[in-house]
Amino acid sequence: MEFQGKTVEEAVKAGLEQLGISREDAEIKVLEEGKKGGLFGIGHVDARVEISEKVVEVLTDGQRAVKFLEGLFPLIGAEAVPVLKEEEERIVIDLEGETKGVIGRRGEFIDAVQTLAGAVANTGRREYKRVVVDCGNYREEREETLKRVAEKMAAKAVRLGKRVRLEPMNPYERRVIHSALVDNEEVTTKSEGKEPARYVVITPKNMKPRGNRGDRGGKDFRGNRGDRGDRGGRPYDKRGGKPRERREFPKDATPETSGTSFSKGSTPGYRKGSFSGFFGTYLGKEETPETQNEQPMSEGTETKLPTDND
Repeated sequence: MEFQGKTVEEAVKAGLEQLGISREDAEIKVLEEGKKGGLFGIGHVDARVEISEKVVEVLTDGQRAVKFLEGLFPLIGAEAVPVLKEEEERIVIDLEGETKGVIGRRGEFIDAVQTLAGAVANTGRREYKRVVVDCGNYREEREETLKRVAEKMAAKAVRLGKRVRLEPMNPYERRVIHSALVDNEEVTTKSEGKEPARYVVITPKNMKPRGNRGDRGGKDFRGNRGDRGDRGGRPYDKRGGKPRERREFPKDATPETSGTSFSKGSTPGYRKGSFSGFFGTYLGKEETPETQNEQPMSEGTETKLPTDND
């Protein structure tokens, strides 16, 4: 519709009020800028504008993702053309045209594009809808490869009786591994680690327990001694294959003439920090008649020293 006013702004304001729409929802086309008149307004011309309501293009989730990729590829130098193939249970977008370098090493580039497209398509949705970005049947071939790897690694885990860890994968590829082995009765699968290095671990149901040598009397994997059975915990004689008898030491004091004991009570009159009498014999000291008559001084005996009056 066409609207007039003394100025363009007045004409636009009058048109928006009459149509009952906001400026953001209106398409405005200026037909004539208008002209101010001279003295007494002679020669004045009103401004004329044409205002219509914008046609809001309602896009589906898949179409919104495709439009996003159409604006993304020129910015990153890719010449691929996104085409929407499916939009019912899942959104499938196929890349056509010049697709050289679009997949990337191990699909890293196309996986990143798929992640961005999924985020755009699910904006405002309560339930997540899966988005697949494919190129030249790459996804189908990759799934077949992952299924073969899953079966091969599962057989290896069962054969060795140990857990097998796969290389880090994105969520889509990990789902393929889990789905491939969900009906396998010999193994279970579990994702471990943190993104982006999260990986799948295949665990056999016949996994062998970790070694424990406790029943053989040796050390287990923690270094603890096991049960020694009928050996009674005694030292084991490797030469004869029988337990060694413990040496029993005499409870009596070591003789004075041995010269091997410094323990208290081994010699009469022993005092800490003093020499015992057996040192003299051991070092070759000869006994004289004078020393033979000398009696050892016992503890608690008072000795009287000679005085001038004696």
